[in-house]
Amino acid sequence: MQLSEKIKHAIRDVQDYPKPGIVFKDITPVLADPSLMHEIARQLKNDFQSQKIDAIAAVEARGFIFGSILAHELNCRFIPIRKAGKLPYKVRRREYDLEYGTACIEMHEDAIQPGWQVLVQDDLLATGGTASAAGELIESVGAKVAGFSFIINLSFLPGYKKLQERFGVNPQYLIEY
Repeated sequence: MQLSEKIKHAIRDVQDYPKPGIVFKDITPVLADPSLMHEIARQLKNDFQSQKIDAIAAVEARGFIFGSILAHELNCRFIPIRKAGKLPYKVRRREYDLEYGTACIEMHEDAIQPGWQVLVQDDLLATGGTASAAGELIESVGAKVAGFSFIINLSFLPGYKKLQERFGVNPQYLIEY
């Protein structure tokens, strides 16, 4: 069975979460499968090992899981991008729209150096709001968005096109719905 099929088989759909009409793609069954996680890590490494990447900027919370694995595999820095008010030092922040509300993310102001090539990692691409805000944080310190990596792309939503047009890169993902 192909990796994409294994991931899709493991993902659990949760109806009406976090609000009515939303079908939440729950990756916790994926996380519970060590063999599948190993395959995902290997694939993510293969997808990006030929690029010069200085850091992985991962979005809280599920992006941290895959982002830290990828940073380890690529032997580069891991940069947490967190919800507002969670980081203890001076921060840069971006507010953005979600498919079901608004939010704000932050990163430490000294986390990324000008000129770095930074890959943004998250678990799911929907409208592109969170990833775009992360990319804007990266650019705000003079670094370059080297790309975007996701486990899931919801292709019926505009996230892929939004990131492609705004940052000039083709987001990568392992599965799509």
